[in-house]
Amino acid sequence: MRKFLAATVLATSVLALGSGGQLTTAHAQEDARYDGTIRSIVVEGNKRIEARTVQSYLLLEPGDAFDPDRIDLSLKTLFATNLFADVSIDRREDDLVVRVVENPIINRVIFEGNRALKDDKLREEIQASPRGVFTAARVQADVQRVLEMYRRSGRFAAKVEPQYKPLEQNRVDLIFEITEGPVTGVRAINFIGNKEYSDSRLRSEIVTRQSRLWRFFSSNDNYDSGRLEFDREQLREFYQNNGYYDFRVTSAVAELTPDQKDFYVTFTVDEGRQYDFGVIKVETALEKLDSSILQAVVPIQEGELFRGDQIEGTIDALTYAAGVAGYAFVDIRPQISVNEETGRIDITFAIDEGPRVYIDRINIVGNTQTLDRVIRRELRIAEGDAFNRILLDRSRNRIRALGFFKEVEIVETPAEDPDRTIVDVTVTEQSTGELSFAAGFSSVDSYLFDLSASQRNLRGRGQSVVARTSLSSRQQVVDLRFTEPRFLDRNLSAGVDLFATKQDFEEFTGFTSETIGGGVRTAFPLTDRMQLGLSYRLQADDVNISDRNIIIDTAGNLVRDSVQIEGQSTPDDFTDDRFRLPEAGDAGPGELVVDFCDPLYTLRDTICRSERNDISSIIGYNFFWDQTNDPITPTRGFDFRFSQDLAGLGGDVRYVRTETGASLYRGIWRDVIASAKFSAGLVVPLDDEQGVRINNRFFRGGSTFRGFDVAGLGPREIVRVFDPQTGEVVQTSRLNSLGGNAYYQGTFELTVPNFLPEEYGIKSALFMDVGSLGTLDDVDKGVPLFIGDASQLGFPGLSAVRIPKDAASLRASAGLSVFWDSPFGPIRFDFSQILRKEEYDRTETFRFSTSTNF
Repeated sequence: MRKFLAATVLATSVLALGSGGQLTTAHAQEDARYDGTIRSIVVEGNKRIEARTVQSYLLLEPGDAFDPDRIDLSLKTLFATNLFADVSIDRREDDLVVRVVENPIINRVIFEGNRALKDDKLREEIQASPRGVFTAARVQADVQRVLEMYRRSGRFAAKVEPQYKPLEQNRVDLIFEITEGPVTGVRAINFIGNKEYSDSRLRSEIVTRQSRLWRFFSSNDNYDSGRLEFDREQLREFYQNNGYYDFRVTSAVAELTPDQKDFYVTFTVDEGRQYDFGVIKVETALEKLDSSILQAVVPIQEGELFRGDQIEGTIDALTYAAGVAGYAFVDIRPQISVNEETGRIDITFAIDEGPRVYIDRINIVGNTQTLDRVIRRELRIAEGDAFNRILLDRSRNRIRALGFFKEVEIVETPAEDPDRTIVDVTVTEQSTGELSFAAGFSSVDSYLFDLSASQRNLRGRGQSVVARTSLSSRQQVVDLRFTEPRFLDRNLSAGVDLFATKQDFEEFTGFTSETIGGGVRTAFPLTDRMQLGLSYRLQADDVNISDRNIIIDTAGNLVRDSVQIEGQSTPDDFTDDRFRLPEAGDAGPGELVVDFCDPLYTLRDTICRSERNDISSIIGYNFFWDQTNDPITPTRGFDFRFSQDLAGLGGDVRYVRTETGASLYRGIWRDVIASAKFSAGLVVPLDDEQGVRINNRFFRGGSTFRGFDVAGLGPREIVRVFDPQTGEVVQTSRLNSLGGNAYYQGTFELTVPNFLPEEYGIKSALFMDVGSLGTLDDVDKGVPLFIGDASQLGFPGLSAVRIPKDAASLRASAGLSVFWDSPFGPIRFDFSQILRKEEYDRTETFRFSTSTNF
């Protein structure tokens, strides 16, 4: 058609130079070219595209007239398909000839020179793809998309040159040659107009950071224009939460440095003046809502510094109070009155009945693995119910508490009917299956080997399966657990446990134990925030006391319990390595070498009573009450736990074990959370003669009471060497920990910012632990053992006494805990300072260990 029209224009121009008669003849000839009808349509030049496909885009068919307008539109339609590099339409006698030059087909899309952005990331953004049509316009559009991706990643100097390599059969390899250039950072962030807060203080409130060498793991020091808008909002929230109601950011300008490597970012602010809260009122037109009662719900106090976020918090509190009173639909409008002269802001919260809105339907989006019903059963609201924001927020927290999703968002959109809304629950699945292999070392367990396989969301049904084996220098564990969260399709969870453990804390407590058993458990909710659980466990315990020879006389009295090594000088401390345990040849006339747990020894240690094999039949229950605002990282609220176990319905062991605990949380500032945790426990024997076996007592220390070693505080046997003439104590040494029948503890923590990028995965907290452990029964702690002659202990002429100490006096420690989510697994470091202890406690100032909770 192009050639056709060009020939027409040329002929018309030549004829126009002649006479008027000649011009008339030319018009007659031009009209003659459009005379007649199309006999057939001939397609030429096509190799890959069939002629019928080309003809389908034409607006003409055989039998139609040679209409120039329709020919022109057909030409434009063929070009719009992007299938052809060139198209022309001509007339050959009564045939319409369409000549095409096909665009190549893309064989491969290749990226060269890219390191910061991976190929897969780039392919997600561009339109060009293998087996797609190659066009210059599409390639240029893809170039701009790639450049935009690099700008978003902070590389404004990036260049992209498209190349193509022709192949046979009209195919090409499309190549994007990329020069990434350096990361465009932020050389400086400046503020204009700020008087109350320094530039450095304001820089800490925004996300964008100045480029510094130590921020090589962070991307927040890369310039991002979209991030500046977020920073403007962060500044506004900061100022308004500090009383500056009139604050505004008048401009945020980014200027590229002459070397095009960095940006200068400048915020111009208008701080305004600082305000306090004035008169706070609540007005309501609803009969069942009493303004005076609602006034008590308002957390704002007159005279306090104005904070913008407290207005939103008040609206939430009033909405919740109205919902409790039976009003699911309320409209709360804060009416703000600013008095610049007095510097106070009066607020009246006007409450009126809002429009009634019901849930039309609930859509679950994004659950590629988890079944719909697993999510829906956590919702506290159903289709057809009245819309209730409080219940939706509670539903979101319940879904998050499952631990199956990275993110959970609930968004409502209007339905076709004005009184209906659609609720979209959007979830992002995360990995719930884990196969882990770990080996390491810690100051708690020395070497550690751990192999576990678990699936917390088996087949997307919410079922949990755990198979774990753990091996360390002090304990070996094999643990198999299965949990069905909705047993028999009821709001009832049930589980089965099989376990086998072996513990060796001989260094601290003087005994080792082996346990094998199994159990069943169930739990059901009492309310949305309360749960009651029941359990039964049957286990076999084998407790062994470490062998230690002593020398006794024929009456069973102690002669000596250690022998100084021949050739060694007398040590200052009888626990020195220069002593050894007695052997058979060390016994003199009328003396015997026996184990210190031997029945022949009249004053054998009370711990020896725990050396036996027993069957324990234990039934128990537990109660949990959760009033926190977030199930994962609470910043407000409290939780409470209470449990009791009864051993004695069958088996050989009889006791009642009770434990309770409570935690309180309060967010103070961003990433600064204060928490207080209180716990206590008591185990009471049901058989006074049997007492409480040592493996059933409580032990505190290590990770459970920072600053004290494993089993480092509480009842313990000690030996005091003294001068029998003056009574002066010469030496006091610790022996084994005895454990305790009761404990209490309070832990106070304050998470503190460490100013490290989040990518490091490092968090820190200040802590204080206070509490105690003690109250052994007489049958458990035994009686003091007098040693008349302590010469065998290295103290000739002196005496010694072995005393059980069980005073439940106060212990306290404080320090810093650092949590690191390292590539090798979560690690915890504790730096402690002892504030109060007993002389016989075992303390420590540093500990590192694996951690299971951040």
